[in-house]
Amino acid sequence: MTKTKKAFTPLAIVALGVVFGDIGTSPLYALQAVFGSSGRNLTLNQGNVYGIISLIIWAITIVVSIKFVGLIMRADNEGEGGIMALVSLIKGKVIKHKWFFITLGLVGVSLFYGDSIITPAISVLSAVEGLKVVAPHLNSFIVPITIAILVFLFWIQKYGTDAIGRFFGPTMLVWFAAIAAGGTWRIWQYPSVLRTLSPITAIDFFADHPLTAFLSLTAVVLAITGAEALYADLGHFGRPPITKAWFFIVFPALSLCYMGEGALILHHPGVSNNVLVQLFPTSLRLVFVLLATLATLIASQAVISGAFSLTRQAVHLEFLPRMLVRHTSISETGQIYMPFINFLLFILVLLLVLVFGSSARLANAYGIAVSGTIAADTILFLVVVRNIWRKSLFYTVLVGAIFVPIDLLFVSSNMQKLLHGGLFPIIVGSVTFLLINTWTKGEKIIDAERRTIEGPLPKFIQTLHSSSHPIRRLPGAAVYIGHHPDFVPLALRATVEDLHELPEKVVIITVQTTTAAHVPVAKRAIIDNLGDDRDGVSHLMLFYGYHDSVNIPKVLRFLMGSNPELDFNLDDVTYFISSSKVIPSRRHSMARWRKSLYYLMAKGALSRSDYYKLPIKQTEEMQTPITL
Repeated sequence: MTKTKKAFTPLAIVALGVVFGDIGTSPLYALQAVFGSSGRNLTLNQGNVYGIISLIIWAITIVVSIKFVGLIMRADNEGEGGIMALVSLIKGKVIKHKWFFITLGLVGVSLFYGDSIITPAISVLSAVEGLKVVAPHLNSFIVPITIAILVFLFWIQKYGTDAIGRFFGPTMLVWFAAIAAGGTWRIWQYPSVLRTLSPITAIDFFADHPLTAFLSLTAVVLAITGAEALYADLGHFGRPPITKAWFFIVFPALSLCYMGEGALILHHPGVSNNVLVQLFPTSLRLVFVLLATLATLIASQAVISGAFSLTRQAVHLEFLPRMLVRHTSISETGQIYMPFINFLLFILVLLLVLVFGSSARLANAYGIAVSGTIAADTILFLVVVRNIWRKSLFYTVLVGAIFVPIDLLFVSSNMQKLLHGGLFPIIVGSVTFLLINTWTKGEKIIDAERRTIEGPLPKFIQTLHSSSHPIRRLPGAAVYIGHHPDFVPLALRATVEDLHELPEKVVIITVQTTTAAHVPVAKRAIIDNLGDDRDGVSHLMLFYGYHDSVNIPKVLRFLMGSNPELDFNLDDVTYFISSSKVIPSRRHSMARWRKSLYYLMAKGALSRSDYYKLPIKQTEEMQTPITL
């Protein structure tokens, strides 16, 4: 056995605990949404039940197995996944109507945050509600127990996905074995349910009852929740472990479970609520409720870690303000923790539990965000297939003709939920998109204003020789952090024009985030002495991927041995940061309330010195008023 194969199995088990929790616990509430007491209350006959079970199995097969695992997960950006990876791939290429596709991607990103909030609430609630089956007198404690579990879930995020996955992975393995066993037992009792494996069953259901089948897609989509989270978590583990865990463990277990649930509902109509718990004998139900509670806690982990990954990508691609990112693994750069995002999700999830109070009511809020994000993934993937992979038009149209109509069916069917809780993810997505759009527009204005003040760098270098005021050169070295390679850092201009002095050795550093996920350290830097070694002024361009951690002192230390421009003691150097003090004004075509919103976002952003990991005692920060 090779070293790769030896290392695969543990990583696949860990992936079970982080990646598949969301989609793996969907059987807790998917069928309840259509057959339960608060669902559509369809007639419990063989045609309806088997038709919907077949729709679920083939939705999982087509959307998750074929589209996401088989195709979309190949569209990674140097190992990183998620809809933001597709956006970054498109952003880095010359593509017709690129702005439209980037905007569509950002809409999908915004909807994913709605999914990240609903999933923990509905998953944990649906599991704890199983107590009503084994201990009805505990019904009034369901919400408090749910809240306590959620507090624990968000508290442990700081320990990282690796630590969480090592604990949760084996638990999810037990979970999938349990639901597969429960489903197999019911299939053995009622083997006629095996006909749902045939796509003919789903097609006949749609042909015989088109309206019923269309409306039932709101429940079917619940069975594929977690597909985007699965893709977003690609950077945590890589494609091979996720793919094998899906096809060998998760997909078979889910198929067996849904067939078992369908057989049980058809032959025992009274179990349409909490049907998954009732797959098992009475003596095992309490144990299963405890296992389900653990599994749903894990389910929430998939979207939370996905939200962390997505947010970091958005920050590095300058769609959102700088935020604190903590790396929780030495070996895996994709395993991170973002305190602000974790706290925000925690507050919103708790509010959701308190407002809706039950998984049945929350199911109405679910689906819109999931189907919208999946549809955006499909369209962006087609753009990648045609413009980056350079596949033929015939191939692109063929792939689109298979998947786009399915996505449109899911999106349109979920529109009926708008007045029954479905507005919540739309509101969350709209607010998120507003924040992204406000930040990007405000940054564009501020950047243009800053360049006007800074002035061109080549012209500034010339003034060092022709200035009417002699410039006194001081012993020592200074590093000035700029915003753009062609313009003068404001702190450097102030040093020369106001103080008429300059250290003997000056390094201007500009950091650029590329649309690649990672940039190797050996290819990270380009040094330019700006045309005259006598000036002692050089420019260092640093390139980082959107999933790299920016650490300027670390890369300087790496470069020092082989670059004469960096022949100074790094422990004695002074870093100068030029930051903008935003002042809202009547200038520029931006609403005043959006200027105020941008101002608040800028004020709350992580400082540039912290973002670049600069030593506090060696850093000076200069603020320049810039009107917005």
